[in-house]
Amino acid sequence: MYATYLRLAVPVWERGRTVVGAARRKLSRSALRDPDRRDARKRFYREMLRNHAEAQRLVARFRL
Repeated sequence: MYATYLRLAVPVWERGRTVVGAARRKLSRSALRDPDRRDARKRFYREMLRNHAEAQRLVARFRL
């Protein structure tokens, strides 16, 4: 899923809310409206936030 996170094209210094908004725009309308897919949406958003946090940790660690 890291490749999906990279396709969001969110700068690493942005907040988590921006990441969730960009991830939401990647989902289809039917996926957003279907109540049966709610848990899957939550997992997707959490995974994107996890990838974003990891990217932030990498930048902080290797910042010159």
